[in-house]
Amino acid sequence: VNKHKPWIETSYHGIITENNDTVILDPPLVALDKDAPVPFAGEICAFKIHGQEMPFEAVVLNKTSGEGRLRARSPIDCELQKEYTFIIQAYDCGSGPGGTNWKKSHKAVVHIQVKDVNEFSPAFKESMYKATVTEGKIYDSILQVEAIDEDCSPQYSQICNYEIVTTDVPFAIDRNGNIRNTEKLNYDKQHQYEIMVTAFDCGQKHATEDVLVRVNVKPVCKPGWQDWNKRIEYKPGSGSIPLFPSIRLETCDGPVSSIHATIELQTNYIGKGCDRETYSEKSLQKLCGASSGAIDLLPSPSATTNWTAGLLMDNNDLIFKFDGKQGAKIPDGIVPKNLTDQFTITLWMKHGPSPGLRAEKETILCNSDKTEMNRHHYALYVHNCRLVFLLRKDFDQADTFRPAEFHWKLDQICDKEWHYYVVNVEFPVVTLYMDGTTYEPYLVTNDWPIHPSHIAMQLTVGACWQGGEVTKPRFAQYFHGSLASLTIRPGKIESQKVISCLQACKEGLDINSLESLGQGIKYHFNPSQSVLVMEGDDIENINQALRKVSYINSRQFPTAGVRRLKVSSKVQCFGEDVCISIPDIDAYVMVFQANEPKITVSGMDHFARPAAQFESERGVILLPDIRIVSTVTKMDHPVDLKEHDRANKPVVLEEMLHNLDFCDILVIGAELDPEQECLELDHVELEGKHLDATNSTAGYSVYGVDSMHNYEQVLRQIRYRNWYTSATFDRKFRVKCSELNGRYTSNEFNLEVNILHSSNSNFMDHINHLIAQPQFLQSVHHPEGSTSAVHSSVVPSVATIVIIICVSILVFIITLGVYRIRTAHQHSSADSEGSKENEMDWDDSALTITVNPMEKYEKPHQTEEESEEEDIEDEEEDTTSAESDESEEDEEEEDEEEEEVIVQKADKQNAIRQEQL
Repeated sequence: VNKHKPWIETSYHGIITENNDTVILDPPLVALDKDAPVPFAGEICAFKIHGQEMPFEAVVLNKTSGEGRLRARSPIDCELQKEYTFIIQAYDCGSGPGGTNWKKSHKAVVHIQVKDVNEFSPAFKESMYKATVTEGKIYDSILQVEAIDEDCSPQYSQICNYEIVTTDVPFAIDRNGNIRNTEKLNYDKQHQYEIMVTAFDCGQKHATEDVLVRVNVKPVCKPGWQDWNKRIEYKPGSGSIPLFPSIRLETCDGPVSSIHATIELQTNYIGKGCDRETYSEKSLQKLCGASSGAIDLLPSPSATTNWTAGLLMDNNDLIFKFDGKQGAKIPDGIVPKNLTDQFTITLWMKHGPSPGLRAEKETILCNSDKTEMNRHHYALYVHNCRLVFLLRKDFDQADTFRPAEFHWKLDQICDKEWHYYVVNVEFPVVTLYMDGTTYEPYLVTNDWPIHPSHIAMQLTVGACWQGGEVTKPRFAQYFHGSLASLTIRPGKIESQKVISCLQACKEGLDINSLESLGQGIKYHFNPSQSVLVMEGDDIENINQALRKVSYINSRQFPTAGVRRLKVSSKVQCFGEDVCISIPDIDAYVMVFQANEPKITVSGMDHFARPAAQFESERGVILLPDIRIVSTVTKMDHPVDLKEHDRANKPVVLEEMLHNLDFCDILVIGAELDPEQECLELDHVELEGKHLDATNSTAGYSVYGVDSMHNYEQVLRQIRYRNWYTSATFDRKFRVKCSELNGRYTSNEFNLEVNILHSSNSNFMDHINHLIAQPQFLQSVHHPEGSTSAVHSSVVPSVATIVIIICVSILVFIITLGVYRIRTAHQHSSADSEGSKENEMDWDDSALTITVNPMEKYEKPHQTEEESEEEDIEDEEEDTTSAESDESEEDEEEEDEEEEEVIVQKADKQNAIRQEQL
């Protein structure tokens, strides 16, 4: 009989390792039944678990002893559930084999903990961490990184340590993931750091993927201009390029009320203070519309202007440097002796403070006595940083106390910078223009006129000539500094417009799209556009305005090199005594070298004309088809080609247009003899062009800044005349052109001109003269008048008859000789027509062919005219004495042998005409 129910403990505590099915219970699972050892009633048949879908089951190991085991039906995952609690009961086997009348025990509570396995690695919450720090500070914590572990137990799910993987970085990390810097960071040294960090759980399992931490270093906020480049590149022909396209002002949140910015382009070391045209002063004055007549006192040294040959000179810009030891004498006749009451002196000058405590006069220009005395008639000099102009009138011009010295005191005279000076004399008023600005003299002193004398005067530059009152005439009062473009112009003074043009810079600052400047922006340029001042209240408007400031160079061939830039700024704040200061910007523009042009002069280089054309009133045009072409060499390759590919690419010649400033036609060999030859040009050809011309026995010079086309037009009208051609057989000329006062020069184009002296023309003149003789005699023998004249004509003497017969024979022989020559040439011209055409290309300017008209041809070619000639000669012998006739004939043959026929190649028609002749 099943009297008792089974008994088990009231509670159990169990542990199961995840991914395992065995549960270790404490106490062990054992059920007891007081009905033992009765079969069935005292045996334990089952353990049942009560709970919703518990993943466990209990099995009976021994029915008699009541031992049981608790196990997992499926793998247990701690991460899904760490603990399980459920009810368990034991069941006996009942009263029989069928298990009827079974009894169950009381309910016992089972609490099971799942033991964790370290199966997961730490993982960071973020894929990347960012932080920004300010330079120069040590931070306790810049940022915190955090990793997690999906394991369920504290041992394996907790992160016990972090570590920086990247080496040699000034950072450290603690076990909580806080990153700090170990030293002060410097923005200039490194803008940004990238470090890799890993994490470890308490089971020492590290993260599978490290995390990137990016630390940006921010400079300490310093007020100033940001986002600008120190170097700006400029290619010739680029027009106007912005200097600071992205500039902005950082004020560090300062209370700014207004901004004042000054942009300065520093070009005082380029040429004469900036990039100006380097044409000669005469060409520039013509270009600027100045009246002609300026005399260049400091020209480039040449055969005709040799007085500057001994001076120190910068060839590119025609700058002459005077070191206090040099002076130049201007030859007599260059400048008129009497300059009248109106004339102008112009010059570029760079001058510093005079050495020594008591400075001496430093002469720029001086006209003094050449010998005997030491009087200065007019002079321009510097004394103690004052510019002084001296003008002493002669007694025959004035006999009263008159203004003689005009003084100007200007800081620019001794600032070691280039300035353009124009001294306009309109006596008794003298005005100075410096850099286009008018200055009146601060002091004018009067003096008596100079006593008249017949002493010659000496004009000098860089010093004054002391011809008297010394043992040996010498230079004195030397100039220290640099001079350029020193000219003197007698007569009319120049306008302000011309003066501004002459000293204008070809480079400067510019503003792109003035109309788009922001509201409230005030700006101002200096006259040379090297300084720009901007002022505004709004920071963003100032930023926009500065982005539009640009550099421009209008020269086709600018001076290459560096142009310094300086931007200085002043800031005013709202009611602040101490306001932020903005550091200056120091940048520079790099102007590249322009492609060098190759100027080529071409045309017909050899021709011949009959002497009559050279002797005509218009002469012969020298260069009817002259062409002037300029080319530049460019590499034919795309920009993205590599260097070694570029080297293999062909170069391309590209034609370009630019101005010229002079073309010279030089005579090669002996100079022109003004008594018999000259070069001529109608000056109407120069009208409407910026050109002028000078003529001399050495050649013809056309000068002025103008296009190649205009130069071609003028050169094609230059003529050569020679009204005594008998002594001249040829003339050679050389043409050479220049741009920028010789900076770029053309090839030397040589031209040879031959003068055809046709002996045939003299020959025919001689014949015509002889034919005219009988008519002349006849007119003499039949005059109207005295009977004695009639008598003499009716009764001619024997000598007269002999003379007439001899002349007739001579005329006939000459005519026959000419006819034979023509016939011989006509026979040979058909066979050699092709070869004659080829000979047109051969330079036979010096070829002469001598033909004896009385030469006998071979007998097969003997003509009827020859036999007739012999018969006639026999008849003549009967009429006159044979001896006299033979002697006459022999003399005539000797004369004929001396005649020459000159065959000269000119063009096809001339060649054929010469052949036939």
